[in-house]
Amino acid sequence: MTDSSSFANGESKPVARGGLTVRRALRWTVTVLVIAVVGMFFALTLAENWADLRAENLRFSPWWLLATACFAAAVAVTGSAWGRIIRWLDPSVRVSSSEAVAVQCLSWVLKYIPGQVGSVTNKVLWAGKKGISRTLVLISFVYEHVFLLIASIVPALVVLLVSLGPGILGENFTLMVAPLLVLIPAAAVVHAPTFRRLLNIPLRRILKRTVPAEYFLTSRRATFAAVEFLLPRAINGVGFVLIAATVSDITPAHWLPFATTYALAGAVGLLAILVPSGLGVREAVIVLVLSQYIPAPEAIVISLLSRLLATIGDAVVAAIYLIVRRTIPQEIRP
Repeated sequence: MTDSSSFANGESKPVARGGLTVRRALRWTVTVLVIAVVGMFFALTLAENWADLRAENLRFSPWWLLATACFAAAVAVTGSAWGRIIRWLDPSVRVSSSEAVAVQCLSWVLKYIPGQVGSVTNKVLWAGKKGISRTLVLISFVYEHVFLLIASIVPALVVLLVSLGPGILGENFTLMVAPLLVLIPAAAVVHAPTFRRLLNIPLRRILKRTVPAEYFLTSRRATFAAVEFLLPRAINGVGFVLIAATVSDITPAHWLPFATTYALAGAVGLLAILVPSGLGVREAVIVLVLSQYIPAPEAIVISLLSRLLATIGDAVVAAIYLIVRRTIPQEIRP
């Protein structure tokens, strides 16, 4: 696939040895700074999570190791699904599953830089090395998050409404209905003509250009992708249920509601501006729903423990990146 003239990536000019040395030094400096910032925020988050749980006197369970592995595996599976979107949008570019997983894992670790700046920047820089349109990668980033939101919200609300009844909406209207409102713009993104029209409005006015029609998924492929993104949410749900089973005496009847609650909490966490923070956005949702099934103190412990193990899982994600990136040609490594 080739971009129109306004989107095409220009060929790089020859660089003198001195300039190359300066560029390499700058790149290493930026890399060290990013690692330092991410490491600092990760350590602070881990310390805070551990402090919250220290007073609970929990006994270690081997199931925690499997739960942590599930949280890390969900990131890798998400990367594979994102890679498929890239291949669909630009069939001329070869992106292996391992390369997509490596890029996704690094972007996930960079989430510790406040906001999504680190995550999206990593993918944009990778696109430049790979020769992929940066606009296309930004669109894939939007698709990825929309599909994750759909996979988190729709199954969760259906399961919880069946399990708890519509009363759960009346008692916590803002917290539970806010995610439903997100499905309106999400539906617009899934519908390619509407998504393109929305993007072209600011592009025409600001940059005097439009996005090529081939940069958008067909409805059939968008539907397939939305279903595919259910898998990482299901893996996360398994990990969360394993954690809950070590804290509370839950039965198989709890497994599906608990798993979808964790997915819903993650989705609401992305919409923090719309909901009260309380214990923390995700933790508030977890405690709110789980307390309908088990005592609130147990729900609180489960929410805190899941946050701690998810943080440790991020360290496993970093390890996956270091392993998988070795299979990628050095010149295009993230």
